[in-house]
Amino acid sequence: MNEGSETLLRLTGVRKSYVTGEGPIEVLAGVDLTLQAGKSLALTGESGSGKSTILHLAAGLDEASAGRILVAGTEITHAPDSLRARLRRDTVGLVFQQFNLIPSLDVAANLAFQARLAGRHDPAWQAELAEALGLKGCLHRYPEQLSGGQQQRVAIGRALAARPRLVLADEPTGNLDEASADAVMALLLRLVAQTGTGLLMVTHSMRLAARLGGRLHLSAGRLA
Repeated sequence: MNEGSETLLRLTGVRKSYVTGEGPIEVLAGVDLTLQAGKSLALTGESGSGKSTILHLAAGLDEASAGRILVAGTEITHAPDSLRARLRRDTVGLVFQQFNLIPSLDVAANLAFQARLAGRHDPAWQAELAEALGLKGCLHRYPEQLSGGQQQRVAIGRALAARPRLVLADEPTGNLDEASADAVMALLLRLVAQTGTGLLMVTHSMRLAARLGGRLHLSAGRLA
């Protein structure tokens, strides 16, 4: 099987509802999505349309109300927490709007954290990421000493340092200026092209969405 034919993410008939005091609210109403290795997809839609919910379900951070979710051929729909955590460690790179940097570690150690957990720490690749993300000058600073944009770049570098097979990114350039956003996009797309990574990225920017291989729009709980 060549890299481009491998399905890294498949959602089939996925529904997600939340219980509220006024009754259940359905956020996703039967989502079907397939992402192949070496491909990139932009996910767009209005605020509150459920885009982040799709990423959380794909990452195994939440459970679907119905449907099936497979990551790299492994079904995670109702998998135990241990299996989902192992997939996040070994297979998936996550870039969410909450940076979740470790305050007691400096930038260099934060960048290496995920790769070390996965047993794939590569100092040369980490140095390349630090250079590409404009972090070389602050490797020995701590998260509290960084701007929001710098923290965002560290979070992106940490996710990519382990060379994940699947990258799930929620507005990864939301805190960056246009030049930095373009540099991050170039890095993400280079990883997709060179290693066969799959990229699913939530973005409000039509300009950035246009740079990815495809675009899906979420409306009324369904993709189009």
